[in-house]
Amino acid sequence: MANSPEEHPFHQHDAIKSGIKGSLVGGGAGLITSAVQNSLAKRNVGAFGVFTRTGGTVAMFTALGAVYLFSKDAAANLREKDDTLNVTIASFLGGATIGLRTGRMPQILGIGAAFSVIMSAFEFTGGTLRGGPRTEAPEMDEYARKEYLRKNRRRPIAETISEIGEGRGIEPPGYEERRRERLKEKYGYEIKPVSANVE
Repeated sequence: MANSPEEHPFHQHDAIKSGIKGSLVGGGAGLITSAVQNSLAKRNVGAFGVFTRTGGTVAMFTALGAVYLFSKDAAANLREKDDTLNVTIASFLGGATIGLRTGRMPQILGIGAAFSVIMSAFEFTGGTLRGGPRTEAPEMDEYARKEYLRKNRRRPIAETISEIGEGRGIEPPGYEERRRERLKEKYGYEIKPVSANVE
């Protein structure tokens, strides 16, 4: 989520370096995608089909990565803020780059807007698929964190018994005597306690 400027001062980003990095990463992803498309072709197109037949995929992924990362850092530098709006601008331009293949303005704007909404929502909600930040101490290791959670959410046995009752494997102190009394009242049969000592 966005940090307020009072917490962390803004530092300039190298937009050119980010654009080059984005083009390399996007180009690699496009090359892999193009290779998969080439391998799934019904007829044999050869090894260079990655560039000749499905080379547009490589170009699109390369342009997408370069435009997205460059515009994200350029927007941050111009606005002097690191927040969700930078991702909104960058994802719109990246989506519009994908829409350029169609050559139609409604699709360019529509794909840009769709990418912008999805990426902005993802960034605004924390930018991770693992959930938000943990509320416990960050220096706590995983074992200590789980122990803390167990102790924090543990309920007293008396409260559990009062809610769900005795029996079914829950046998608090004095359970056998109370059970014998209930059976005697209900059925009129007295159950003698089992003794471990032979008499």
